[in-house]
Amino acid sequence: MDPKERARIEAYLKGRLGAKSLQVRARPRKDDSAEVYVEDEFLGVLSRDEEDGELCYHFAMTILDIDLEENA
Repeated sequence: MDPKERARIEAYLKGRLGAKSLQVRARPRKDDSAEVYVEDEFLGVLSRDEEDGELCYHFAMTILDIDLEENA
């Protein structure tokens, strides 16, 4: 993903999730995906999927059981 594409997605996610400190960052050696952070905490991977002329994005976030216990 180029910087302009990442900026568009970041603005969308900030608006939808209300997370002002959210960042969509480039991944080393990968141009079809990016990493999503809130402040310095890694949240997940955002993948670009283009097939049959249609473009969409997939966000994958793993939530560990231990993370749920810390916020209970």
